[in-house]
Amino acid sequence: MSTAQRELLKTIEYPESDGEPMAETQVHAELMIDLRFALRNFFRDDPQTYVGVNMLMYYVEGNPRKSVAPDVFVVRNNSKEPKRRTWKVWEEGKAPDVVIELSSASTFEEDLQKKWQVYNQMGVREYYIFDPLYEFLKRPLLAYRLEGDELIRVIPNQGVVSSQALGLDLVDTGETLRLRDPQTGKFLLTEQEETARAEQEAKRAEQEAKRAEQEAKRAEQAMAASAVAEATAARLAAKLRELGVDPNQL
Repeated sequence: MSTAQRELLKTIEYPESDGEPMAETQVHAELMIDLRFALRNFFRDDPQTYVGVNMLMYYVEGNPRKSVAPDVFVVRNNSKEPKRRTWKVWEEGKAPDVVIELSSASTFEEDLQKKWQVYNQMGVREYYIFDPLYEFLKRPLLAYRLEGDELIRVIPNQGVVSSQALGLDLVDTGETLRLRDPQTGKFLLTEQEETARAEQEAKRAEQEAKRAEQEAKRAEQAMAASAVAEATAARLAAKLRELGVDPNQL
């Protein structure tokens, strides 16, 4: 590529928004937020895992029309800093390892066909489609895994599929999509659940502090009572000596 062509490419604009809403329904929006929080929290100590949501992703340099906006995506072995406004595959050096699309009445056909083709072309390792309303897909959770150069369908086992890229299970609970840590067997917490857990821990810590304070107060009162008893005994012994009586003989 010539220098002139390279300079021309630099002048091309890649919009940060496609004018579409973040999510079609509140259910979709809340699930997107829950998945983002759970993933970011799970990978919080890994500086080489990037988690994005509803971000315009450009996959052909020089052609802004070649874009897609995954609902949730994860890129491993790629710095989470700096914060991106768009994702340009040629600049980042790789496509997402995992993409999760939350299907709706207006998107499920595109998710199954056009987006599958785009993600397959990009080399996405794992592609998941979930229907949060349980209305449009015969199987609410669809999974595809890259084998060779093609995304191949993987059938979830009783609503559960393991993500090799994430080291997590994706679980269709019959009510929503959850992420589960196979090491602990526990679901990753949503922001609401994490807040409730933190509040419970704070409440327990407060109760423990009050209990410790009460025990310290009882110990102090016991020590004070013991000191009073010793002082009283000493005064009685002194009185007995004044009367010529040896207290030790009593």
